Amino acid sequence: MSLDEDNRWLEWVTKQFESIAGDDKEIDLDEFKTALKVKESFFAERFFALFDSDGSSSISLDELLKALNLLIHGNETDKLKFLFQVYDVDGSGSIDPDELRTVLKSCLRESAISLPEEKLDNLTLALFESADKDNSGSITFEELKAELETFPEVMENLTISAANWLKPPDLDQKKHQTPRYLTRSYWHNNSRKLLFLCGYTCLNVLLFVVAMLRHSYGGGWFMVAKGCGQCLNFNCTFIMVLMLRRCLTWLRATWVVRLLPLDQNILLHQIVGYAILLFTLVHTAAHVFNFVWLSESSEYTLWEYLLTTRPGIGWVKGTASVTGVVLQLIICLMVLCSSTFVRRSGHFEVFYWSHLSYVLVWALLIIHCANFWKWFVVPGLIFLLEKIVGVAVSRMGGLYIVEVNLLPSKVTHLVIRRPQFFHFKPGDYVYINIPVIAKYEWHPFTISSAPEQSDSLWLHVRSMGQWTNRLYEYFRQLESDGVCPKKLAISLRKRRQMTKTQEELFSSADGIGAVASNEDGAVELTMYHQNGFLSDVALASVSGAQGPGEPLSDKLGPAERGEAPPLKEISAKFGENHRFCNIKCYVDGPFGTPTRQIFASEHAVLIGAGIGITPFASILQSIMYRYRRRKQNCPNCSYSWCENIKDSDMKLRKVDFIWINRDQKSFEWFVSLLTKLEMDQADEEPEGRFLEMHMYMTSALSKNDMKAIGLQMALDLLAKKEKRDSITGLRTRTQPGRPEWGKVFQKVSEENKGKVHVFYCGAPALAKVIKAQCEHFGFNFYKENF
Repeated sequence: MSLDEDNRWLEWVTKQFESIAGDDKEIDLDEFKTALKVKESFFAERFFALFDSDGSSSISLDELLKALNLLIHGNETDKLKFLFQVYDVDGSGSIDPDELRTVLKSCLRESAISLPEEKLDNLTLALFESADKDNSGSITFEELKAELETFPEVMENLTISAANWLKPPDLDQKKHQTPRYLTRSYWHNNSRKLLFLCGYTCLNVLLFVVAMLRHSYGGGWFMVAKGCGQCLNFNCTFIMVLMLRRCLTWLRATWVVRLLPLDQNILLHQIVGYAILLFTLVHTAAHVFNFVWLSESSEYTLWEYLLTTRPGIGWVKGTASVTGVVLQLIICLMVLCSSTFVRRSGHFEVFYWSHLSYVLVWALLIIHCANFWKWFVVPGLIFLLEKIVGVAVSRMGGLYIVEVNLLPSKVTHLVIRRPQFFHFKPGDYVYINIPVIAKYEWHPFTISSAPEQSDSLWLHVRSMGQWTNRLYEYFRQLESDGVCPKKLAISLRKRRQMTKTQEELFSSADGIGAVASNEDGAVELTMYHQNGFLSDVALASVSGAQGPGEPLSDKLGPAERGEAPPLKEISAKFGENHRFCNIKCYVDGPFGTPTRQIFASEHAVLIGAGIGITPFASILQSIMYRYRRRKQNCPNCSYSWCENIKDSDMKLRKVDFIWINRDQKSFEWFVSLLTKLEMDQADEEPEGRFLEMHMYMTSALSKNDMKAIGLQMALDLLAKKEKRDSITGLRTRTQPGRPEWGKVFQKVSEENKGKVHVFYCGAPALAKVIKAQCEHFGFNFYKENF
């Protein structure tokens, strides 16, 4: 922190203190905890005890400022001594294992990390044994200082950690900088969209001016109304063209994608929607003013002009005014129900059903305007054809959900039997209808399985609205209903269905297996795979078998190089969160997304936030399928490697995958897939590691927080010792807090692996931050949106 920032921070602390201190000008422990808003009281108590220099069980402003000045302006040794005193709970001058365990346990609670007691003991011993250089059974200040110095990033963060811990949220002043929309990099990276918008604007201006000139005989307000009406003819048709999903998916595979911003059709659809609202309001207002002028010189009143057919305005029995009023109300309602607030607040159905009124809008427009049908006829026929094809495709073949896995954070993993005619690209999405959930509702979800996985289709559905919550609850309560009079017959039928589905899983993996029931009634699946690895479906099915810190990679192990790999065995229990079923569903699609550009990239950065990993799950699997096909083995030894995989189908030279999750449980969604990807890269590569994974857990305290220093050191040490991360069980170390995008993209830029393309799927707020950084570094940015 700079000197000015230090002073402003201390001023903030003083004001905060005075606001809660009361008349006695001192605060007690409870007031201190309330002011800090801490989740775990251990650190508040330790800080309070160290700030309370006179032992009066309360802190005065002088005591607080004296301690904080030491932490801010003190040297490195002063800050290290303070940290040592925090860990030295009994004040003995040394830290014993039990004190260290207490500190680490509190750190885990603050970070919302849940680990078994045995793992906590391992973390404690890893840090204690590393720091206790003389094996005396306790850690002295000098030993702690020596241990911290082996972690340069910790020492760097220690200089700001204390201030950061109490830092007010609005401390940083916004620096004056050029608006991003005026920067050269923004115009370069958004050239297609900006040129398209310029052309779109010019076309609307041209239509408006031509229509006004043609109707100059009717006066100013009449000219404005007709100009807006002509623009509405175009826009009410063009907004439909932007949602011709099948046509746009086909165009993405042609040269047109290099000229038109096809990947931003949703954004353009929204822009055109707002333009329709604007033109509608001006068109209506202009007609109202015109009717006021006409009513003064005719036999009809203003209300007769607006709400009746008596004046005879309009080409279908004088209904132009009445249909116009109805259209105005419907369009305003559609725009309101399409707002982000409605769609993101768990009321997607409100948006969905209100949007279906577009059919009524087109019907009324044909009646309202004599020329609209001329604009509408060709796009309308294409739209109708798309709908007919969609209905035909969705009804062809019997699609059934054959397996369901209920994952943490209310995520429903659906496994659908894939029909032979269904072909898609990595990252594509589909619309799905499940009659038992809602007979007439269709909802879009990204396909999370790879195209090379021929026997099944995966969807991962996060419960965020009415339909998705009903889906999760339906499968959660499927086997917890009341006693059934034919319980034994149903149980037998389910068992046969489970056995049948499991046999299909075995056959898909080219292996053999057996099924049995254990003592508690859960199904025990034992699978033997001939090549040492499970298929994607099977690997996802057994993911529930792994325990904390016990990844599947250790159960399977890599295949022996150059030899016929031995049979591998793995067992899994299918309990209440994982079951087989046979539920009818309909699927419409697939439809393309911006992620189709990934295989034309040289260096791809995939960023998923939470459930936003789903399109990248499919992409990563597809990449690794292609990666395996290029794996080479030396005929004279056991050495194997992967050739450069840059070719006509896939130009990728490097992939960085970044997954940001709020809590620990969310990583369990795809931990089996990520484990498999790590196993596939066990070999040496001529140009370095092809796929690098970066995991971030935002609930974990970051390394610049004094409370987290010991925990992060312990996690690093144990990860190096066990060669796996304690949080996810992966070999990739989970980083605490949020990524520092400037540093992340700087590292990507320095690798010089070719043109960088960044693909993002997740919360819109984070998309703005990432996009701004991409513009700064000159990276192409693609956002998954449908």
